[in-house]
Amino acid sequence: MWKKLFVLALLASVVPGDARGPIDQEPVMAGVRLFFGPRPGFEEVDTDLTGRARRTLDIAAYVLTDKRIIAALEAAVKRGVKVRLYLDPEQPGGRAGLSARFAQLLRGSGVEARIKGIGADYMHMKAYQVDGRYLRSGSANFSFSGEHRQDNDIIVIESRAAAGAFTQQFEQLWARAGNVPFAP
Repeated sequence: MWKKLFVLALLASVVPGDARGPIDQEPVMAGVRLFFGPRPGFEEVDTDLTGRARRTLDIAAYVLTDKRIIAALEAAVKRGVKVRLYLDPEQPGGRAGLSARFAQLLRGSGVEARIKGIGADYMHMKAYQVDGRYLRSGSANFSFSGEHRQDNDIIVIESRAAAGAFTQQFEQLWARAGNVPFAP
């Protein structure tokens, strides 16, 4: 036990105490799980995480076309989860070309969707929060290509502080002037 305390004290003595930049100013928040893909099971990270939702899912998505994720969102809605989707105006297929399953999800109760104002810069995030407990971020789009063919990462942070920070940002995105309700 005393050896662990000695090592911790030693590490604390070599870590700079003064905040020098934005990295140093942000608090360390929580446990992090990091996944790199493509690899077997990479696509299951999102279906597992959305399957844990019991109250809320706020999703900011540049692309949301993966059938498995759409099915997981349908299941979440059936469990009574409130789902909000904030999408890029260039969502593949546009309103007319949405998959039947995604259009059905958007028409159902329990789902609200908005798109960033047309003509605005990209809404390029690939992130969501689950019940104010988990934050998912990373480079992987919610698409077959993003999860099976492209070199991507998914970062899952289990932290109420991190999920709360995302929720604050999401509320600002959601309230932007020029957003358009997204319904098929």
